[in-house]
Amino acid sequence: MKPMDHLEHLDKHLVDELAQVARETVRDELREQTRKQRRRATLYAASGALALYAGAALALAVGLALALGLPDWAAALITAAILGAAAYVLRGMARPDRPGSGHGAGAVPGQDDAGRAAAAADGLPYPPVPPAPPAGPAPGTVPPRPTDAPDVPRPKG
Repeated sequence: MKPMDHLEHLDKHLVDELAQVARETVRDELREQTRKQRRRATLYAASGALALYAGAALALAVGLALALGLPDWAAALITAAILGAAAYVLRGMARPDRPGSGHGAGAVPGQDDAGRAAAAADGLPYPPVPPAPPAGPAPGTVPPRPTDAPDVPRPKG
């Protein structure tokens, strides 16, 4: 028996214990982060539900105010049109714009494409200008027909 054999056993035991402590520490930290994220998600959900009810109450108030001078059906129709227009505007704000328009996810207010490119070249935190998409046929168009038929070998027989 070598004099160092008992140290190898102690080293393995120490490594196993350290690995177990590290796993428990990481598990506890993940559990705590999950608890915080769950609480934050619950608060966002409650905030969204309350905002929905506030919007409904505001729409009701607008409809009732319009109903003071108009027939009820007209007040309801006008309120629906206002809500529909607001929804259309919000949808347009959420949609990415057409490529090359200078607006969208990477746009910086008040800065054109050349300004964004210069800022990106200077190492500033603005996103680079995306490359233009390749030009191709417009959607819904039919490609032109070839004038000559292809040469296809035909089987003999």
